[in-house]
Amino acid sequence: MFGDRLKLARKKAGLSQRALAGAVQPRVSAQAISRYEANEMMPGARVLMEIARALNVSADFLMSSQVAELEGVEFRKHSRTSARDRARVEALVIEQLEKYLAIEHVLDLEDAPDPFPAECPREIVSWEGAEACAENLRHRWDLGRDPIPSMVGLLEDQGIKVIEADLPNDVAGLTCVVRRGGDRPAVHAIVVSDKVTVERKRLTLAHELGHRIIASVADSAIRLEKAINRFAGAFLMPRETLREEIGASRHGVAYEEIKHLKHLYGVSASAMLVRLGQVGVLPDSVVTYAFKTYAKGWRSGEPDPIEPGQGLDAFEKPGRFEGLVYRALAEELISPARAAELLEVALAEIERGLRGPKFL
Repeated sequence: MFGDRLKLARKKAGLSQRALAGAVQPRVSAQAISRYEANEMMPGARVLMEIARALNVSADFLMSSQVAELEGVEFRKHSRTSARDRARVEALVIEQLEKYLAIEHVLDLEDAPDPFPAECPREIVSWEGAEACAENLRHRWDLGRDPIPSMVGLLEDQGIKVIEADLPNDVAGLTCVVRRGGDRPAVHAIVVSDKVTVERKRLTLAHELGHRIIASVADSAIRLEKAINRFAGAFLMPRETLREEIGASRHGVAYEEIKHLKHLYGVSASAMLVRLGQVGVLPDSVVTYAFKTYAKGWRSGEPDPIEPGQGLDAFEKPGRFEGLVYRALAEELISPARAAELLEVALAEIERGLRGPKFL
């Protein structure tokens, strides 16, 4: 475990074994670093702290065992994403999940049941299969057909760990299964960039959710990522609800209608336009014409964006982990200093969150 964490942190830092050995004071040999990574020996406490300092990670990250490995990691990324950036993202995710699982352990919380239905096929054979997976999951989670007010809140309620993090520019999000030590059950995690707009965040969360449901497609004419995009659109914008909202069959659609729908469902204008074509409200020719004319710039610049803190954006912030930290603090299971470390904020902010501003 320690060796795997050390290797990951070293790759995240972009250092060779020799370069890391040279950054540690007192110096250790590159051979020693190699043996640490092979789990053939362990560093002493002083060397451990120096390695953590050189790699800009916590000693907890190198030594903790809540997370055994991340399995089935699926990035929503650009092809230019480097191996170093991927290692950085994986290290960041493990570090955040270690904290999350540690605070759940402190509170002795029961493990959440598996949120995903066994009856949904891991392999689909058609676009309709992707639609059906989304509809089945909405039914399993008792969502009805209305717009989802908070994707983050929904996923957290289902026991999925949601982390918002400073990801590289080329990475919008990722999903993975978190394997844990011993006989503890695995958990699901979805990570989203803190740089994206709420429209893109909600679609990314739904897309990463799709990766947990759909593993492959049987038809070579359907690309997996496009099938998962179809799942995401169907999950956020149920076809029957859309048809009732705007009409089952239209020859055209006004910008004001698109604007209303995008704010109602919390998606981008381009995603809404595409979805109206997918569900048969608009002919393909109308959608194609729109993207060649008045909607030409919608994929690069969002028209009438949902402003930060307004509308659905106000509900799309992960809050469960912070709530658990304050719960543990209020029950005196952790110290204010530990809470500040977990939430990565100043101690004064923790005191304010515990006792309120009038006590400071």
